[in-house]
Amino acid sequence: MAKDIKELASEWLELDQDKSTSDDIYKLLVNGDTDELEKRLRTRIAFGTAGLRGPMQAGFSCMNSLTVIQASQGLAAYLLKTEHNVKRRGVVIGRDARHNSEKFAKLTAAAFVAKGIKVWWYETPSHTPLVPFGVRELGAVAGIMITASHNPAKDNGYKVYWSNGCQIIPPHDSGIAKSILENLKPVTWDTSVVDTTSLLVEGSCDLVRDQYHRAILYAAQPEHSTVKMDPKLRFVYTPMHGVGLPAMRKCMETLGIASQMTVVEAQAEPDPDFPTVKFPNPEEKGALDLAIETAERSSIRLILASDPDADRLAAAEKVGDRWHIFTGNQLGVLIGSYLFERYPSSKPRDKLAMLASTVSSRMLATLAKKEGFHFTETLTGFKWLGNVARQLDSEGYDVVYAFEEALGYMIPQTVHDKDSISAAAVFLTAASHWSTQGLTPYTKLQKLYEYLGYFEDANTYLVSPSPSVTTSVFTAIRALGNPYPTTVGSRKIVRWRDLTLGYDSKSKDHKPDLPVDVTSQMITCELDDGAVFTVRGSGTEPKIKLYIECQGKSSEEAKKGANGILDDLLREWFKPEENRLKLA
Repeated sequence: MAKDIKELASEWLELDQDKSTSDDIYKLLVNGDTDELEKRLRTRIAFGTAGLRGPMQAGFSCMNSLTVIQASQGLAAYLLKTEHNVKRRGVVIGRDARHNSEKFAKLTAAAFVAKGIKVWWYETPSHTPLVPFGVRELGAVAGIMITASHNPAKDNGYKVYWSNGCQIIPPHDSGIAKSILENLKPVTWDTSVVDTTSLLVEGSCDLVRDQYHRAILYAAQPEHSTVKMDPKLRFVYTPMHGVGLPAMRKCMETLGIASQMTVVEAQAEPDPDFPTVKFPNPEEKGALDLAIETAERSSIRLILASDPDADRLAAAEKVGDRWHIFTGNQLGVLIGSYLFERYPSSKPRDKLAMLASTVSSRMLATLAKKEGFHFTETLTGFKWLGNVARQLDSEGYDVVYAFEEALGYMIPQTVHDKDSISAAAVFLTAASHWSTQGLTPYTKLQKLYEYLGYFEDANTYLVSPSPSVTTSVFTAIRALGNPYPTTVGSRKIVRWRDLTLGYDSKSKDHKPDLPVDVTSQMITCELDDGAVFTVRGSGTEPKIKLYIECQGKSSEEAKKGANGILDDLLREWFKPEENRLKLA
């Protein structure tokens, strides 16, 4: 039988020793605000493959001191049960500069120390990729990063890395979630173990940081590389009020071009309120406005931007008198093409491997087919790209790169996760290389289009009123045909892959080549003119995401095709008005 809301409230008040949040629930209880109490207490914040992420408020459904302690105790118990030498190998704990990040990181450390597990502690706010790098460098059993990446200021999160330096994947996510429920009573609230001298807490930021920048230098300019950095290459950089600047500055010093970087002053220092941007996400419209103003003032034609935890990278170039903001797919194929071009001819080409997720451009796959190197498609998210890359390594492949269209680029010589700093180092090295051929990143992209065909997308999303509406929309789409729809507008569907139901029309046994997940909606279709699209329900937001890519003999032709498919999908499949879906 479901607990009464007052019971849940008293359970919260019994467990929570953080005055700010216990007072909040107490006030709601005294004022009889049962609706708000239901929202905060009835469901528990879900531990998934990205760990935890949500608004910072009191209640079991939110990010707060108590849910962070419970997650840490559950993770610690799970590690002790599943891994070896856990206490000695320890965990790496890092944090960004958001509200409460330091407090949450210290509570996490206290929970591990209480179980006798060593903590490799990052003393200062750092960018997310430093945690997975530290896990491998220090031989730790896991890593925890307190961050909500590019989410709004009210959010925070708890991101978990496994001992292989990759984000966790099944079955670890459900194993940890179960373990959290078995360890709900806080063992300690005492964070003084971090601030005083504890034998189990070792400050390790400097040690890891130096090794990290050495690894980046090797990734950007390996021994066989003859590329010299272009002394005329100037660029503007913005960390978007996040933690990226110290790492980017050190990286540019390592590459010998620190003086060629101009920083957007108004966004240079960490500010958890992100005052100059509507959303601290370089993908959002207007996010690069201040960077463009800074570049215009100094007559600089290239911009780089990180999101607040500096794992995503955006780039823009002034072309004539307008600014071209590269899409994630365009930047993805530019970096991939450079890594292919510089690959030593002495090594077997068929063992060179690159990856991209299923929602990303097929342009890199087209390059792989044309040039004879190995390409693998994965499910969305770097948890898959990282883990599949490690699997390919174990099979004898030389994995040099992976990317995803949402501005994520992985240089595995550094980390098996997206990383704006190592990606920037490789991109600027590539730009220096292209400049010797009289090319800029934009003109290099045009050459790639001439060589591989023009690829254009019409990516967008619909805001859904509820998960049940999302499910019913996808159920209705499947019912448009038997066993699946065969057309979209005038185009024929030549391949239907449904990763929710586990069906692939192209494979011999109709089983998909990627993992199936009945809890999330995801359909990919290949069309008779070479176009491809994926539609899926977002796991972290109330959105239905549409990824549409078309090929053509010109940019205009490809763009027209992609927009045509989007129009057909909205009219025939999603019917926004009828289903109360709001187009972005």
